[in-house]
Amino acid sequence: MADVSSDLILDSVRGEGYPLRDWLTSFPLLMVGLDPFTHESAWVLETAGRILRHYQPADIRVAWLVTADDEDCKRFLGPWEEEFLTFSDPQRTAVAGFGLSRLPALIHVRSDGFVETADGWDPAAWRQIASTLADILAWSRPMIPSPGDPVPYAGTDASG
Repeated sequence: MADVSSDLILDSVRGEGYPLRDWLTSFPLLMVGLDPFTHESAWVLETAGRILRHYQPADIRVAWLVTADDEDCKRFLGPWEEEFLTFSDPQRTAVAGFGLSRLPALIHVRSDGFVETADGWDPAAWRQIASTLADILAWSRPMIPSPGDPVPYAGTDASG
């Protein structure tokens, strides 16, 4: 857990990029970081989508953070890109800014900029973030892992 610069720019595939502080004005942020050029990120896509969908109606902004340009983000995510906000991060600036070491990753950014992350597909660590969100948001916690989810794995190096 750490603080991240509020000046970090997050670029949406559907519009302009804005500093992190602008994305946090109304709600905290929950993102799944993915590398579309690895099997490890593809393996968790459905699981991650289920988790984001669970929080979509809550008082939190949910999004993908994908280490690719806009077109590759859309190609990799398919219909998931239309369902959730998607940030493209081809230079991995945001990945580095959030201090991620492995992808996939779950990233929770509180409104004050404090960051909690879970690197790799570590269901226990992702479940811990979900528990934190349940307390903060007064929301239910999704089942992590759920039947059919992949077994835990470390993921790939986030630095590319």
